[in-house]
Amino acid sequence: MKVLVVDDEPLARERLVALLGEIDGARVVGEAGSGAALLEAAPALQPDVVLLDIRMPAMDGLEAARHLAALEAPPAVVFCTAYDEHALAAFDVHAIDYIVKPVRAERLRQALDRARRYGGEQLRRAGGSGPERQRTHLCARVRGSLVLVPIGEVAYLQAEDKYVVIHHARGQVLIEEPLKDLEEEFGDRFVRIHRNCLVARDRLVGLLRTPDGRTLARLDADGVELEVSRRSLPGLRKLVKNL
Repeated sequence: MKVLVVDDEPLARERLVALLGEIDGARVVGEAGSGAALLEAAPALQPDVVLLDIRMPAMDGLEAARHLAALEAPPAVVFCTAYDEHALAAFDVHAIDYIVKPVRAERLRQALDRARRYGGEQLRRAGGSGPERQRTHLCARVRGSLVLVPIGEVAYLQAEDKYVVIHHARGQVLIEEPLKDLEEEFGDRFVRIHRNCLVARDRLVGLLRTPDGRTLARLDADGVELEVSRRSLPGLRKLVKNL
């Protein structure tokens, strides 16, 4: 069983690696010190199990577990944390087990046995669903790798067929999430300007009326101008007046 150990504290990772060395059939294939590093390493390492801390800077373990579901073969997730108050949230993201530190060898062995039985099937069925908490990143699968886009770098989200195109500071990526779900999760950061488009509120710089009667939303992103629907126009005018 291939295990990836994720914790922002080197001593905690060292202890887990040592304990895993005492468990037959467990092989450590890598370590990571953050949720982002986990998502970068997981596609190449293809672990069967991730031992994952929850409280980590930038991206916590709960969000990282949600993003892992984007993998074709997601690993089983076992949370190892010093805080027991996150247990319900951990199972909301379909973790296999939840261990409170200090981790004991026998307790870790039990968690790995559960992972052997269930594997990543729970995470795969969940499709990344989780508790109603706003993510810090969006995650796209690109040629077998996971690409993280910080929400703060997103200029606008545009639906195209069954995909949503994320237009961000470094280019574009596709995700398979409904635009409506993204609007519900990030309604404080984005505003709908059209049935197929959400724009970051802090990227709007004004509205432009065209000779043919259309209204365009102007963004501060390289002169981008996007069409505004009649339904969205009244609310958008109020928003722009307060810029």
